[in-house]
Amino acid sequence: MTEGPGGSRGLDEDQTIDEEALLAEYESEKPARRLSGFPLLAVQTIGVALALFALYWVFRPMATQFYLPAFLMISLPMTFLAYRGWNRSEASLASERPDNPHMLDWLLAAITVVPFAYIIWDWDSFFRRAIIPTPVDIAMGTIAILATLEAARRTVGLLVPLVVVAFFAYAFWGDVFPSPFGTATFAWPRLVGHNVMGTQGLFGVPTGVAATYIILFTIYGAVLSGSGATRFFIDLSFSAFGQTKSGPGRTVTMAGFLLGTVSGSGVATTVTLGGISWPLLRKAGYPQEHGGAVLAAAGIGAIMSPPTLGAAAFIIAALLGVSYLQVLIWATIPTLLYYLGIILAIEMDARRFRTHPVEIDVQPVGWLLMRFGYHFSSLIAIVVFMAMGMTPFRAVVYATALAFVLSFLERESWMTPRRIWDAFAAGATGALSVVPVMAAAGLIVGVMTLTGLGLKLANIIVMLAGGNLILTALLSAVSVVLLGLAVPVTASFIISWVIIGPALQDVGVPAYAAAMFIFYYSVLSEVSPPTALSPFAASAITGGKPVKTMWLTWRYTLSAFLVPFIFVLSDPGIGLLLQGGWQPVLLASVTSVAAVSALAVATGAWLFGPAGWPERILFGIGAIALLVMEPIFMAAGAAAIAGGLAVHLIGRRRRCGQEPPAAEMDA
Repeated sequence: MTEGPGGSRGLDEDQTIDEEALLAEYESEKPARRLSGFPLLAVQTIGVALALFALYWVFRPMATQFYLPAFLMISLPMTFLAYRGWNRSEASLASERPDNPHMLDWLLAAITVVPFAYIIWDWDSFFRRAIIPTPVDIAMGTIAILATLEAARRTVGLLVPLVVVAFFAYAFWGDVFPSPFGTATFAWPRLVGHNVMGTQGLFGVPTGVAATYIILFTIYGAVLSGSGATRFFIDLSFSAFGQTKSGPGRTVTMAGFLLGTVSGSGVATTVTLGGISWPLLRKAGYPQEHGGAVLAAAGIGAIMSPPTLGAAAFIIAALLGVSYLQVLIWATIPTLLYYLGIILAIEMDARRFRTHPVEIDVQPVGWLLMRFGYHFSSLIAIVVFMAMGMTPFRAVVYATALAFVLSFLERESWMTPRRIWDAFAAGATGALSVVPVMAAAGLIVGVMTLTGLGLKLANIIVMLAGGNLILTALLSAVSVVLLGLAVPVTASFIISWVIIGPALQDVGVPAYAAAMFIFYYSVLSEVSPPTALSPFAASAITGGKPVKTMWLTWRYTLSAFLVPFIFVLSDPGIGLLLQGGWQPVLLASVTSVAAVSALAVATGAWLFGPAGWPERILFGIGAIALLVMEPIFMAAGAAAIAGGLAVHLIGRRRRCGQEPPAAEMDA
């Protein structure tokens, strides 16, 4: 399909993109299998059972100590069947042999059932024995931990299991670490008792979120996609923006937002979008790497786009004890600012690359909305149901039912029994890449709570910053980014919340602002190596260089990772999260728009024409100063931006007097 990382050949007009293969390759570090025959039927059957079990739980709630072990008893064995334990060799790929589970995979799946069946058989007594577990309890708990780590290795690679092992080693040999990192030592029975026989480890909040929010929203996304919504969202975007020189880029951005409201996955949105939109960008004149960056940036927005956001957003609701609707409210303005940054970058690129309109054979916007606008109904219904006081679990189930009913308005998208089966199976298997890492992250949290390591690290951050809010925020951002280089978004958020959340709160940041700050910086792992999955998937589609595509994606998404400073560095900044009354909201919104716009000029090298380094530096300084919403910083930021504007206008006037306007376009 493409050449290697250094290749430059993109897709030809008559080439197609194997979305399933790309998703299998980039959705996780260890690619998913492409099953066939009986193994495919077995995984689909288990997946449908898991989906029905999750739906049953919504209307017939059961004890957490029963539901979560039962959920893992079904989902983890599925992971061993659906994900390879090792990559296929080149010879195996070339032979096109069936990529089905081996005997070892079936054996591991069967063994994994045993400890969880043991737990739910007498779950009440099992959890009561946490302080003094029996030898059988310890053996079964150990098997459960090992099965979780192997499932995580298969889905997200070796780093997450190694991190878990490192935390267990810390708890086991805590007395050998120097102060202030030293801790009491904990024997293996105590570690198993705390992490498997309690509610702080394997069956803690992360697993609870995976077994409720995530599985239900992936089922909803699969049903909505099966009803034809994906095609409508893309057609609507093409129709709305495809006829101007910056239209192709704006089309991709809007389509990414609409698809993201359903998927909540950056890679899935990037691949789905790229398969259709890259030919459009190429015809418009986008270079391969820049086109890939647009695709990746639009796809990553899926993690920040209501109503699904990413898995970490569900965890925020669970950790803070607030409704998921409240998290959606907090995310509204930052999400709009994220897309504003992308749109401004696209407008500048359209002028720099002198892109041109592309004619697209699609129906008018009005006709599409009249004919297929009903696809928005279930998205709106989720928010309306939660606003009425309904739990997010029932809200998404009723929205799923609504999407099912509305599918019968179009003959080609009827949710037939076969499509229902496929949607339930796809919804369950779609959660498999998240479930093991959530369970593994729960083990990390369990060790941190047992040893007190999280609070120790938080105190170190505050101490290094000298109690200064700005320095604490900077150190926190760097820490989250560094952690995100090793683990996926969800695990990065969970670990960071335990360590960095207390540090931010110690210097006066409200808990909800600290959670959202960590959330947005956790998303940065989608852009950063070696887990820059969305840019790498986009480069596979465009044929561009992966590393260059990644750095260009940074430029498109940079605003998303600077704006969060606004709501942690000053009291008025919480207006960006729609908190504190209309005056802080208005002030924070206007300031943020100015900062994002100035940052776009600094990184995009364009204003009314090509922008040189002097004005770019001034605009960059102004953007950073505006992040601190204190009068002196805001005045300095405004002065820097005004200075940059003056330098640009003076320089442009001189250039216009020295050479013809056409030369300026070629600069």
